[in-house]
Amino acid sequence: MTASNANGAARCLAALAMLSVAVTGAAARAAEAKPNVVLIVIDDLGWADLGCYGSKFHKTPHLDRLAAEGMRFTQAYAACPVCSPTRAAIMTGRYPQRMNITTWVPGHPDRPDHRLKQPEVNQKLPATELTIAEALKPRGYASASIGKWHLGGEGSSPTDHGFDVNVGGDQAGSPYSYFAPYTNKAGKSIPGLDEAPEGEYLTDRLATEAEKFIDAHRQQPFFLYLPHYAVHTPLKAKADMIARYGSMPSEPNGSQINPIYAAMMESMDAAVGRVLKKLEDAQLTEQTLVIFTSDNGGLANGNGQIIPPTSNAPLRDGKSHLYEGGIRVPLIVKWPGVVKPGSTCDQVVSSIDFFPTIVSACGAMADSSSPIDGLDLRPVLDATGSLPREAIYWHFPHYNGNAGAKPGAAIRAGDWKLIEFYETGRRELFNVAKDMRESNNLIEQNADVAKDLHARLAAWRESVGAKMPAPNPDYTPNPQQADGVIRIHSSTADVNGTMLRYEPLPNKDTLGFWVRQEDWASVDFTVTRPGKYHL
Repeated sequence: MTASNANGAARCLAALAMLSVAVTGAAARAAEAKPNVVLIVIDDLGWADLGCYGSKFHKTPHLDRLAAEGMRFTQAYAACPVCSPTRAAIMTGRYPQRMNITTWVPGHPDRPDHRLKQPEVNQKLPATELTIAEALKPRGYASASIGKWHLGGEGSSPTDHGFDVNVGGDQAGSPYSYFAPYTNKAGKSIPGLDEAPEGEYLTDRLATEAEKFIDAHRQQPFFLYLPHYAVHTPLKAKADMIARYGSMPSEPNGSQINPIYAAMMESMDAAVGRVLKKLEDAQLTEQTLVIFTSDNGGLANGNGQIIPPTSNAPLRDGKSHLYEGGIRVPLIVKWPGVVKPGSTCDQVVSSIDFFPTIVSACGAMADSSSPIDGLDLRPVLDATGSLPREAIYWHFPHYNGNAGAKPGAAIRAGDWKLIEFYETGRRELFNVAKDMRESNNLIEQNADVAKDLHARLAAWRESVGAKMPAPNPDYTPNPQQADGVIRIHSSTADVNGTMLRYEPLPNKDTLGFWVRQEDWASVDFTVTRPGKYHL
């Protein structure tokens, strides 16, 4: 080796040594970093409800700003089309089927007009499950759950699952009242809100409690879980805000036109803005990871309402359904120094991903004895890579009231999505990248794709111990009325073929898309008295 080469080699070795020190130092700093975490979950917020997601009716300036300062996800999904299972998935990073929480707690009871008996579900989050709060506690994090819990009451409240503070959380799925006093008919108060000035609005109060928690723990790392009761029914908002959106229309038109819901949205947005402002005032913005999302799709066809709370268009259907409107949700992440402001991400992510992302960001450890189904989102947040995700899954073996939802399951793998309906075994296949409206069932043209996806869905159900529905021995479809008439509603029809479907309120409330002669429908009904009948 020449002298010049030796000097060059020495310089390279020195540079490598300095690089090694720098990398080691960065790794050490990352291990020591303890970012604050604010996880905001809105109840029943639809994918298209925010201005930054295209809404022209709802006013959401603070969330639009959050999206401008962070990353907006276009293909984020809830783990379930209803609330409790998604909340269990958020807390644990695991599919809710592993915990046997597959519908909201306690769920709808079986009825004679249900063809299937629903499996029994856990009424609370099992004590054996590791939550985000429990995972962060060894790292010195203070934690608070402020708002809706819906994963059990006494013995399974947030403080039983690692949280230091619980304000507002118990077994309830909807608020006792949106205006103070926050009590139910039995006189029971929402936990921690026994004292409140008459007429105070619950969304505002939860923002106040969040601000108090941030002030009290600004000198230590904290995890603030802020699951608002809004914008869940019953629709209640401030009168002056409602008036700004006009009067309630008398006829549906399939768009976002509900002034009460819009007013609830505005209050929710302002409450989120207050929390973000508190972080700024406390000079904590730069060291805080903020995640904003929903627990399921917007309520677009539920409870038999002529004017539903919202519309998820262009997505199909809404809460309780396995179509995109029921499971695709808004997701915004702001993490200064990691997430590029104003960025968007079109990768498929799920609420099961929050646990591993937060735990990793905070340098915490998860219990390896329980499989974590979610993925750490860091590679897409800092734009260093993609997610090694093959598919995400849903299993909803339940009926859900007047929303018209029926038991089923779904898988999304790449651009393909397969939905299976348990009552009849019907399957539908969509390319959601090309057809986010799920208007073109491609199962006849792509039978091999459907077969593969169904096999993967069945294998996943087996792996997570999913409980299946069973035939209902008391099944009594469309029973005969006292006057002898049998009224058969289109929502009870079994559709056959590819395009025919039942279109729920607020659209037609009839069978529609009957554009193929090969498609047909059949209906079960019950006759208890003999005689001649006119159809």
